Amino acid sequence: MRPPYHDHGTARPAAACWLALAFACLLPAVAAGDVPLLDPEDQPQFVRPLPLPGVMQPTMPSGSHYEVSVSQFDQWLGLVDPSTGDPLMTTVWGYNGTYPGATFEARRDDPITVRWTNDLVETDGDPLPHLLPVDTSLHWATPDQWPYSGVPVVTHLHGGHSESPSDGLPEAWFTPDFAQKGGDWVQETYHYDNDQQPTTLWYHDHALGITRLNVYAGLAGFYLLRDDWEESLNLPSGDYEVPIAIQDRMFTTDGQLFFPSEPEEEGAPEPSVLPEFFGDFILVNGAAWPYLDVEPRKYRFRLLNGSDSRFYSLRITSEDNPMGPPVWQIGTDEGLLYAPVMLNQLVLGPGERADLVVDFTDWAGHTLMLRNNARTPFPDGETIDPNTVGQILQFRVSPNPVEDPSALPAVLRSEPIALPGTPTRVRRLLLFEGTDVYGRLQPLLGIVDPFSPDNGTLAWDDGITENPMLDDVEVWEIFNATEDAHPIHLHLVSFQILSRQKFRGTLTPKPMGEGTIGGILSAIRLRGRPRPPAPNENGWKDTAQMFPGEVTRVIARFDRAGKYVWHCHILSHEDHEMMRPYEVLNQLSKATSSDNPAIASAMAMVEVAPLAGGAIRFELPAPGLVAATIFDVQGRFVRRLGGAVHTAGPNRLLWDGRSNAGAVLPNGIYFYRVSAPGFTQEGKVLLAR
Repeated sequence: MRPPYHDHGTARPAAACWLALAFACLLPAVAAGDVPLLDPEDQPQFVRPLPLPGVMQPTMPSGSHYEVSVSQFDQWLGLVDPSTGDPLMTTVWGYNGTYPGATFEARRDDPITVRWTNDLVETDGDPLPHLLPVDTSLHWATPDQWPYSGVPVVTHLHGGHSESPSDGLPEAWFTPDFAQKGGDWVQETYHYDNDQQPTTLWYHDHALGITRLNVYAGLAGFYLLRDDWEESLNLPSGDYEVPIAIQDRMFTTDGQLFFPSEPEEEGAPEPSVLPEFFGDFILVNGAAWPYLDVEPRKYRFRLLNGSDSRFYSLRITSEDNPMGPPVWQIGTDEGLLYAPVMLNQLVLGPGERADLVVDFTDWAGHTLMLRNNARTPFPDGETIDPNTVGQILQFRVSPNPVEDPSALPAVLRSEPIALPGTPTRVRRLLLFEGTDVYGRLQPLLGIVDPFSPDNGTLAWDDGITENPMLDDVEVWEIFNATEDAHPIHLHLVSFQILSRQKFRGTLTPKPMGEGTIGGILSAIRLRGRPRPPAPNENGWKDTAQMFPGEVTRVIARFDRAGKYVWHCHILSHEDHEMMRPYEVLNQLSKATSSDNPAIASAMAMVEVAPLAGGAIRFELPAPGLVAATIFDVQGRFVRRLGGAVHTAGPNRLLWDGRSNAGAVLPNGIYFYRVSAPGFTQEGKVLLAR
């Protein structure tokens, strides 16, 4: 059994020395170690009402543009000094001065714009240090110029059908006043089309290598998307619709956030990323163990697991009846189910949401508890303390009967949920736990393809291997070769879970450079029959639980061109390389239909690339590190070029018509994408000899 706290990281030893010095200004005054911690058993529970996030307001009444800033402030999270009972204030980060951030109330097909700004600065304008220990040995959002200008942030609308420049890519980060920006940064103002089904989305920070820290500091909030059809269902609404964001935390005795960072391995850097994080305090909407007064009627609860690593297995009970009130799930991450599903318990992985209706009608005068009994790590780890992290939220049901005009329709959609189409490709992908250069556990993603030179685990900045064509429908078969469950999240798309099935296979080490060891999965033998998703998963998802020793099959249509990512939503995992970019490429017939303004030149003229001396030409607006990826007409990776700094102006990369493995490729049309900081060009070349 692994220790209760872990994390992983991609080590860059060559850079570690100067990074440790250069980023000393970003580290908090107190690092990991023997810090006195607040004991959750010394804290009063269920004495504070559940806080409800406010509603995000546009800059003009009834307008569609929002200005949202990230800043630091003190907020009461319900903690008290165990000796005096006095409130303990906690320094947090938030959006527009609140943690969690205010809720966006959006309507389907009514687009909005949001200008996200970074105001993590002192009153005199100097950049603030990070609230938490930053492990600079990771591949993280490192400002690349001196002087360093502050903590990087970038906001991702989780579950949003967003254009690539507005997706909040991990390398689209920026420091205060946009003084420094990551290589994928495109624009200050994000565009959200809201052209998807009504559902519960959320927004949170996504900066490369420090997502776990920025979200832990408080950077998260709800984004609710509505439409006329959903409102016609007469579900509980107004005061009877309640968002519930569940997060775990740890605190020092003075009420400040604490994030463990003492390395478990001798010789590892300090502070160090750990395999997972499991806090001993439960916060709901930013308050420790609150209560909610409810009437004896139906309520709609929008649940979010916003924790770093903790899964929740949830059930509502009372002292005299372990069954509790009836609970129906009416929606998944990405929209309504076809019909309500009655639940005995609900398992939520990090990043997942669930739309519930709970009927308190027959529970007038009772006190109920939302409980958790998920092991850590999930599903076969250690049991949890039932008196601390085993309790989430208390419901106090009024003894007075009320009328309930709301409904729970037998059918929630006008027609059954259909598959997105016939798949054009099946990909085999890998979840694996290796070790980094310091011997730390390092979760990784990869591919299962013995015919590819990239077979096995891959790092964040290895060449893109998932490259569907625009509007292609693909099945991704994701093999979990680790000991734990992972909540895997795909940006951009809504997908459906097709099945899960047990497997056995052979794992062999894969050296990945600089002492990092990954793995290769081969000789796969499927076991038993595939099992369909659980009834409450039988809808549109963007995050799916993938269990150890199983292959999980999902299907999606990739309907926007551009660069996106897929990753484990255990935040400590994605920060330590369990994340990979993927790219949706334009097809020839759709060359003019790209909706991605990050593409400087959507499709270049076809160029003849003979076996020797073939050139891909491009013009850089500024000097920068250039890389190019070449794909065949089926979207399969062929060759990686570049890796050197080019000057501004006309440039070219030479391609000899060979694959990455050196094989001579057949004549025909190939696609390419050239990337440099602030610049992207897609095109096609005709290989002719």
